[in-house]
Amino acid sequence: MSFYKEYQKFSAKELNQFINNVTSQMVQRALEKDRLSQEEFLALLSPAAGNYLEQMAQKAHQMTVQQFGKVILLYTPMYLADYCVNQCVYCSFNVHNPIPRSKLSPVEVEAGAKEIAKTELKHILILTGESRKHTPVSYIKECAQILRKYFSSVSIEIYPLLEEEYRELVAAGVDGLTIYQEVYQEEVYHQVHVKGPKKNYLFRLDAPERGCRAGMRTVNIGALLGLADWRTEAIFSGLHARYLQDKYLESEIGISVPRIRPHLGEFQPANLVEDKSFVQILLALRIFLPRAGIALSTRENALFRDHLVYLGVTKMSAGSTTVVGGHSKEEGSGQFAICDERTVEQVKDMIYRQGYQPIFKDWEAI
Repeated sequence: MSFYKEYQKFSAKELNQFINNVTSQMVQRALEKDRLSQEEFLALLSPAAGNYLEQMAQKAHQMTVQQFGKVILLYTPMYLADYCVNQCVYCSFNVHNPIPRSKLSPVEVEAGAKEIAKTELKHILILTGESRKHTPVSYIKECAQILRKYFSSVSIEIYPLLEEEYRELVAAGVDGLTIYQEVYQEEVYHQVHVKGPKKNYLFRLDAPERGCRAGMRTVNIGALLGLADWRTEAIFSGLHARYLQDKYLESEIGISVPRIRPHLGEFQPANLVEDKSFVQILLALRIFLPRAGIALSTRENALFRDHLVYLGVTKMSAGSTTVVGGHSKEEGSGQFAICDERTVEQVKDMIYRQGYQPIFKDWEAI
């Protein structure tokens, strides 16, 4: 079975009709529940729920503290390569963008690892563009084995793999998978992914399941907010996460809420997500998915991230760069522009000031 069968049960038109007919009473009833139905989740993403953000925030905070305590896990991304064969209209790595491309050698990977390790971070997320020629699974495996010497958790955010390839990386020490569907509405998906293997909607949609079956300890999903109607995308992100939680009990399912950021190219998103809408998405996801980790990246500005600590976030990136080798050099073209440029130490201090505990390591492989 695939989440695609669940996805096909809904249409964007029907979802919009439902949420536009949600009443205040329906929102209030949803806020009284500890486990929401699908319909109650939709109610919290409705226009009517926009008048209940304070109540939602209080419930989201309470549920997060109950499940996770007052802690924030810190991690940082490490870009290994920016070679890509896809033509995605919203990404600087688009194959047609005339940027100088590069790929880290094993020596450079280790140099970057040493720099990051100085910050005391123990969780790292490695990223590449999609090019099996330049970054085959064997290369990802070699990099992971190097990084395991310095970090307790190595996660990947790369092109979707076959189940046996995920198993190969798990055996090499990779324990986490992040893969965003980017946009769940299939018609829009094909519009923004013009050419390349990423145009295969179903292969990408099923990648989190393949990762779960392969033994990934954590699997993180999400939609790139701004590519389509934010309510519909938030709904499918939440339903997908609940589906994975219910089916794969041995994997920790997490979710991210990235907003599209400035990048090379002329594409401009037609569905910009305002801060208030972003907060509503975050709160609804937390209340619907009380056991799910929620990650917040440096796509958001520093002040906004500070305020979101209380509202359901459990993981934050820090000291981020989207440039290949950016932790040991400054030059290069990033995948997108980051917004919170604070160091790991500065983010750590902010978390302490909020009355929370920054966590650098939350598990160790046996």
